[in-house]
Amino acid sequence: MGRFGKVLVGLVVVGAILVAVFYSMRERIALGLMASVVERNMAADPLGELSEGLHVGLCGAGAPMADAARGGPCAIVLAKQGDKTQTFVVDAGTGGVRTLQQMGLPAGAIDGVLLTHFHSDHIDGLGELAMQRWVNRTATSPLPVYGPAGVERVVNGFNEAYSHDFVHRTDHHGDDIVPASGAGMTAVAFAEPVDGVAPVIVDRDGLKITTFKVDHTPVSPAVGYRFDFMGRSIVISGDTVKSDNLIRFAKDADLLMHEALSPTLVGIITDGARKAGRDNIATITVDILDYHTYPVQAAEAAQEAGVDMLVFHHIVPPLPLAPLEDVFMEGVSDAYDGPAVIAVDGDFWSLPAGSDDIHHSERL
Repeated sequence: MGRFGKVLVGLVVVGAILVAVFYSMRERIALGLMASVVERNMAADPLGELSEGLHVGLCGAGAPMADAARGGPCAIVLAKQGDKTQTFVVDAGTGGVRTLQQMGLPAGAIDGVLLTHFHSDHIDGLGELAMQRWVNRTATSPLPVYGPAGVERVVNGFNEAYSHDFVHRTDHHGDDIVPASGAGMTAVAFAEPVDGVAPVIVDRDGLKITTFKVDHTPVSPAVGYRFDFMGRSIVISGDTVKSDNLIRFAKDADLLMHEALSPTLVGIITDGARKAGRDNIATITVDILDYHTYPVQAAEAAQEAGVDMLVFHHIVPPLPLAPLEDVFMEGVSDAYDGPAVIAVDGDFWSLPAGSDDIHHSERL
């Protein structure tokens, strides 16, 4: 065996020994890595890292259909000035609070939830969101949940369903850690606005949140929200058909986050359901066409409102293959001359104060 061969054998032997050592210590290494990550995450200050201005992240960009890239509808809006950050969540779909945790955004920081309407996919994560906010904040008062009239019944139902949980957690951890006074939610109801009127529901420390009526017939009430802060603005549509009222109140916004449904792709699902004899599913997929906005229609709304960026969320149906995104976006660039994005969970946009910039990042 030549010199090179001996060296090679030696390297193989050393490599095998190292692999054996690492394998024998794998549990200790894994524990060390876990401890390091936990310590870093516990000490992190994600809100402190944000620039002054307005920010929005998607803790759920999907709809009721199962989607590996998107959970139930959920957006988090953060308004930061100095060392103070106001934090609101719009809708609370399935998995939203867990996605927030993965995004590194603290549930304990949430100041309130804004509901656009009461379809199950927009509210079914409320209980978990409120619980996580309570225990992470050591909250002494319940989570405010804003919504049109009817929100009281939703909140009361969740509070009743979680009533045993409230008692168990305080009994176990103590009132100083999980204060009984902070359990659950409290409803902050407002009258459904009429066309042409956008009442202010939050106005504090420079942040103004207005609500406006949208058309999700036969679902009523249904609203969208606009956030204005330090010269920047974000509009979230809620579920709606193309709405002149939304266009009115999205006027000149920096970012419009609009729901969207592709009739072409939903039509394929309808055809498949009919061929399989699933007439009930086919009926539903036909019905949903008349109370959502098609991507081109949302693009038209963005163009008419003069918004700087359009973000599609509440994506229907799921888009598991990249070419399907092209189908989803057909005609959008012809209808809207600004940037348009199909969102996934973890997408995050920052709108710095004193600037026209919109910065996109991924927090998953």
